[in-house]
Amino acid sequence: MANNLLQGINIFLIGMMGSGKTTTGKRLAEHLNYRFFDTDTLIKQVKQKTISDIFVEEGEESFRILESNVLSELASCTRSVIATGGGIVLKQENWSYLHHGLIIWLDTSIPILKKRLNHDLSSRPLIQKEKLDIELELLLKQRHALYKQGDLKIIVDKNDSSEDVVNKILKLIPTVLKTTSNQ
Repeated sequence: MANNLLQGINIFLIGMMGSGKTTTGKRLAEHLNYRFFDTDTLIKQVKQKTISDIFVEEGEESFRILESNVLSELASCTRSVIATGGGIVLKQENWSYLHHGLIIWLDTSIPILKKRLNHDLSSRPLIQKEKLDIELELLLKQRHALYKQGDLKIIVDKNDSSEDVVNKILKLIPTVLKTTSNQ
């Protein structure tokens, strides 16, 4: 049902780092028979550096420009699920690319994010283990109103598997997309 309603439009997953965009995106793409892209992975491939190295060597602004360029290329694709970086919502120009598809916010609580990120902080240039709670709260406060601009909000509970999240998405897609015969 959801696949028919999508008619090939892209799905962009937004949300905080650790919200499960990559894992969920891969599974969702399989369910929809779509391709899967991760903007951070593509950036690492283009630069042949880690995200942390790009931040250190070139600065956040340089990273954000590259992120926008990658997103603009992906927005021209069809039949793709795209996991975006957590800060992609910060640049207004990115919204013009995101609006080429269905924007789904994976809303994940700070305790869940902290648990997920605690073992993988080396690849996260915007947070440090000693200040994890504070930094996550500041980032979420900065981005919350932007994330809310997505077309769908999916609340990720602590017991949800990626398959559970995908099922929530598939169930809710029909609530924001209308069939052609209803238009």
